[in-house]
Amino acid sequence: MQKLEKLRRLAWILNAAVRIPGLRLRAGADTILGLVPGGLAFGTLLSLYIVWEGHRMGVGRRIVRKMLLNVGIEAAVGVVPLLGDVFDTVFKADLRNVALIEEVLARTRFRNNAGSVIEKNPADGLFYPSRSRF
Repeated sequence: MQKLEKLRRLAWILNAAVRIPGLRLRAGADTILGLVPGGLAFGTLLSLYIVWEGHRMGVGRRIVRKMLLNVGIEAAVGVVPLLGDVFDTVFKADLRNVALIEEVLARTRFRNNAGSVIEKNPADGLFYPSRSRF
């Protein structure tokens, strides 16, 4: 879970570290990087790092595709000067992706040494072996 906390912190820095005065919005390093030449590519690489770590943490292919779509949308719109920065401030792909990772990890708590997946049953709060794998 320490890895998840680091990803949360990185996403917060990229998407919500600074309050915009007079508005109810927060912006992050991604917005500022979009104003610098080559910054969009660096920001996209940081976003892809979050996707990679989510993959390593065991999220399924479907969730990884959703995460890649979020990064792709942000990068594609980010190419447009100024509009891309405004979109990035509102869309917050990295925070969305960390939320997807957290959602999967909430369903699947841990793996034992044999590699079987253990899930928490919401009805009784107990842990049982999963019938499905990612």
